Amino acid sequence: MSSATPGPQAPSIAPIRLVRHSRLCLRLHWRLAALGALLDGHSFWATGRSASQLGRMLSGSQVVVSAWQAGTLVGFGRATSDGVFRAVLWDVVVAEDQQGRGVGRRIVETLLACPEVAAAERVYLMTTTGEGFYGKLGFSRVDSQRLMLKTRLEQTSG
Repeated sequence: MSSATPGPQAPSIAPIRLVRHSRLCLRLHWRLAALGALLDGHSFWATGRSASQLGRMLSGSQVVVSAWQAGTLVGFGRATSDGVFRAVLWDVVVAEDQQGRGVGRRIVETLLACPEVAAAERVYLMTTTGEGFYGKLGFSRVDSQRLMLKTRLEQTSG
């Protein structure tokens, strides 16, 4: 009689914990390098932001949500809102190795449930490649409006 040898066990995967930050976003202010690395490594629209810029961005956001796995930042999203008419979701990003596991959905749902966003008549976001993802969360494409953009010209010394 032979005894069955258990096969290799899958490594224990630490759960992902979402944090809805207070207005001060202290945990993220202490971890601006981690936030910068997440944005640099897993987005194309938010690369190269300095720690100073990230700190001001956090301070200017009414709602900030981060996702952590065993002390590692694996997801992020934020929102601005007037609390009545309009809210905008910004910079929703999930580390590539965590995509498809519901982390992005949890971040967006947490942002949408926050009073500052939930009270708004309309919630906007801009996306280049995530239309299918956001469509599953209740967002719809709007062809009757046009995105308008004014870029800040860099100061040149002269």
